[in-house]
Amino acid sequence: MAAYIGIDTSNYTTSAAVYNSDKDTVRSCKRLLPVRDGNCGLRQSDAVFHHVQQFPEIFKETLCGIGGTPAAIGVSTRPRSVDGSYMPCFTVGSAFAKVLAAQLAVPLYAFSHQEGHIAAALYSSDHLDWLKRTFLAFHVSGGTTEALIVRPHEKNIFDIQLCAKTLDLNAGQLIDRVGLMLGLPFPAGSGLESLAKKYCGDIHAKATLKGMDCCLSGIENKCADMYRCGATKEKTAACCLAYIEETLDQMCGHILEKYGDMPVLFAGGVMSNSIIRQRLSSKYRASFARPEFSSDNAAGTAILAYVIHEHKGVNFRVAGDE
Repeated sequence: MAAYIGIDTSNYTTSAAVYNSDKDTVRSCKRLLPVRDGNCGLRQSDAVFHHVQQFPEIFKETLCGIGGTPAAIGVSTRPRSVDGSYMPCFTVGSAFAKVLAAQLAVPLYAFSHQEGHIAAALYSSDHLDWLKRTFLAFHVSGGTTEALIVRPHEKNIFDIQLCAKTLDLNAGQLIDRVGLMLGLPFPAGSGLESLAKKYCGDIHAKATLKGMDCCLSGIENKCADMYRCGATKEKTAACCLAYIEETLDQMCGHILEKYGDMPVLFAGGVMSNSIIRQRLSSKYRASFARPEFSSDNAAGTAILAYVIHEHKGVNFRVAGDE
C-alpha cells in the first residue's frame, strides 16, 4: 500500500495518522493531554512534557500493520500559516518527524495546524476537490476562532486570507470556561452539548459583532449571571451554544455578502457540536468535518503529505525551510 504518515502535537492532543492512498482510508490514533480536574488548560511546558511521554505509544499504535516504508511524512509545525506563528508543543512532533524522515529516507512536508484542520474537514466531507477552488472556511476551536477565504496556491496548496476573527475569547475557550463553571470535566464540549440537548425552552441569542469580527467574552459573563441567578445547568449550556451558533451565523452571512457566494466549510473541535451544525448546515448548505475529524488530529497532515507528494513537479515547501 502507499502509506502517508501524519503527525500533530497540538496544545491538547497527541496524534498520528496513516493515510492509505490505495484504499483512500485514514487510520488515526490520538490521546488527549492530561489536565487536572478543575483546570481549564495546560502550560506549554507541561504540554511539551506530556507529548514527549505519549508520542512513542501513539506512534507505535499508528504504525501497527503499515507493512513497509511510508511514501512521505507530513507534520504540523506551527498553529497558523502566518509569519511568527509559533507554539512550543508543535516542536515535539516536528522534531520526531525530522528524525523519522531522515532514518527512513523519505520526504518530509511541513504544514500548519490550521491547514491540517482544513484538509481533515475536506477529506471527511468528501470535498478534497475543493483544493482546486475558492471556499470559505471557519476554524473554530479552543485556540482559534477565524473565518478564512481559502484559495488554491501553486506552491503551498492553500492561500489563506483571514477575513474575520474573534476579538477576545475563542469559542472553545468559552465552552470550556462555561463547562468548568457547571462542573464538567475538561475539555467540556461533549458534556455541554449533552446538557444543552436536555433544555427544551427558547433562547433568544444576539451576536456581538464589530464589522465581521466577533466578541465572545460577554457570553461568558451572561452565562455566569444566569447560573448565579438560578438558571439550570441545562439552560445555561443551551444559552452558551445558542450564542456561539448565532455569532457564527451572523459572521458567515456578512462574509458571503461582502465576498460573494462560495462553498462554506466548518472545521475545528467546536464544529463537532451537533446543535450548531444543524442550523448552519441547512442555512448555508455548509460542509462539516465528521466528528472524529473535527477535533485535533493528524489526519489532515497525512492527507496533505499525499497531495504534495503526488504533485512532485510543484515546488512545495518542506520541513525546515519555513
